Amino acid sequence: ALGRMENMVMMGDIKIPKEAISRQIADSVDLIVQVKRLRDGSRRVTNITEVIGMEGPVIVTQELFKFEYLDETADGKIVGEYRSMGLRPYTLDKAKQFGFDQALLEACL
Repeated sequence: ALGRMENMVMMGDIKIPKEAISRQIADSVDLIVQVKRLRDGSRRVTNITEVIGMEGPVIVTQELFKFEYLDETADGKIVGEYRSMGLRPYTLDKAKQFGFDQALLEACL
């Protein structure tokens, strides 16, 4: 997702160095919620990834949650569950500033 955002900006008329584009994206995007269409036709959130910042010219991320495939029902529906990666999000403090309940935030860990 981040590479695609960088490419779309670079296709524009204004010529900005790639590192400057990456830095702007890293400074303005906190979370990436990835939705995919699964083979049963359903759409599911498959990953929630946090953008941490920059390390040199690279945008640094950490995966917080992922959808894990478990099985299929007799009618072909995919069964799975969401797994926490057990990492403390850097955006936790920002979420508290916007009024998210502390107990709810900690339950996500």
